[in-house]
Parts: sequence; structure tokens; C-alpha cells
Amino acid sequence: MIIERFAKYLTNIEYPNEKTSWHIAGIIKGQNAFYKFDVRGRTKESENRAYKTGYLNTQADKMVFEYIDQWIILDIQELNKYIKETSLKDLELNSLLSKLEWTIFLAKN
Repeated sequence: MIIERFAKYLTNIEYPNEKTSWHIAGIIKGQNAFYKFDVRGRTKESENRAYKTGYLNTQADKMVFEYIDQWIILDIQELNKYIKETSLKDLELNSLLSKLEWTIFLAKN
């Protein structure tokens, strides 16, 4: 399960007590800030395309994407600001990476 795989990269882990928009909270190993993470997997649309939905009013601080060799973590506040400024609803992750400043690329080990 994606949450269990991501949990290996966190300390001080907490889980929500009720259904909410975040799935796991904690501190990324080697860092010192505590965040709530949206760690839902992506829905495969076709062989070359998958998507992930989100909400502007989420309680999560960060959105996590899993790849074979790394995790990509986006700041939801920065992402929401970008969405409001551009009025876009369908975003490509590769395009976002060059437009957002707060992004963590966390290598899998």
C-alpha cells in the first residue's frame, strides 16, 4: 500500500482519527517540519497517462506522487495559488515542476 511505502521515509508518524483529506502526517527523515500528506495513488487512464484529483480546501499540507525511483512532493498551498492564478483544472505534473518552487524529490532507497 502506498501509505506504508511512504511511511518508511517519515518520523513522528501520525494517522488521522477519522476520514479526512490527508492520509499520514510526520517529518520527512533528515528534515524538521511536520506535515500532513495526501498520499493517494494515481488512477490509470491509459498506458501513458494517470491522474490524481485534489481539492482546494484540503487539510493536507503536501501532495505526494510515487515513481519507481523517487517520491515527488508538492506544496499544496503553492499548488492552490498556481491553480487560482491560472484558472487551470487539468495540470500536468512535469509542467508543474518547472513552475513551482517548493518541490521535494525524495530518492527511494
